[in-house]
Amino acid sequence: MYDFPRQEKLKKRNEIQEVFKRRKAVSVQSGEQPGAKLFFHKNGLSYNRIAFTFSRKFGTAAERNRAKRLGREAYRHLRSEIKTGYDLVLLIYPGNDNFNFCMTRFENLLGRAGLFNRKEQ
Repeated sequence: MYDFPRQEKLKKRNEIQEVFKRRKAVSVQSGEQPGAKLFFHKNGLSYNRIAFTFSRKFGTAAERNRAKRLGREAYRHLRSEIKTGYDLVLLIYPGNDNFNFCMTRFENLLGRAGLFNRKEQ
């Protein structure tokens, strides 16, 4: 249930640039809390593909890797509730790096983008 198949990883540079070029974007930033942006567009596939990227001054490689792991884990937990057929790029800014915070931030972005299948969003 919480696996992350290779086909759902958006890796090619030109595909990621396409998401930025054709983008629809939503962001979350509340006061002093770190923010994030979600770029998305329809991909015509029966599944979603996602990539994680970072702001320029994100920190060390270890910090970026941890943030990417947390983002992937949040995506795995929410994947069954996300509408399919989209390419997603999550731009992460430095800040709080605990799992519950990442889940809340990602849920907020998906809700703002209208990509949840669930009714309460």
